[in-house]
Amino acid sequence: MAKDKENPNYKVIAENRRARFDYAIEEDLECGIRLEGSEVKSLRQNGGNIAESYAAVEDGELWLVNSYIAPYEQAKMFRHEERRRRKMLVSRKELAKLWNATQRKGMTLVPLVMYFNHRGLAKVKIGIAKGKKLHDKRETSAKRDWSRQKQRLLKDNG
Repeated sequence: MAKDKENPNYKVIAENRRARFDYAIEEDLECGIRLEGSEVKSLRQNGGNIAESYAAVEDGELWLVNSYIAPYEQAKMFRHEERRRRKMLVSRKELAKLWNATQRKGMTLVPLVMYFNHRGLAKVKIGIAKGKKLHDKRETSAKRDWSRQKQRLLKDNG
């Protein structure tokens, strides 16, 4: 990650911070995404949100559903739909693995981060996740609180 932050093209557009709390992420995968010109320009101005979105395998294709990309004000004629389904680009092998995880194992595909990579291409990192139960969420927050408290104690004593 340190190498990515030095690169001027690398830029995080949107992050789904709630996903790691609500889901146990088993594995993650980087995917390309098909965008229109006005969508890319809007994303360059930080106009995106993937908080309520999810990914789905339908008819042998991977789709990002319910993601929001703000309208680009300078686009007069070729405006884009803000919450349209966007096709994601993965290899056939990865697509088969994702389909297998969702259909047979009961997993969910959750977008974690949308960003521009070092070459300036829009990418989405998708997590293959299993939903957490309420007691798992409590356990996660208790661990997080304990680690914060432990750091404070070490800082005060040190």
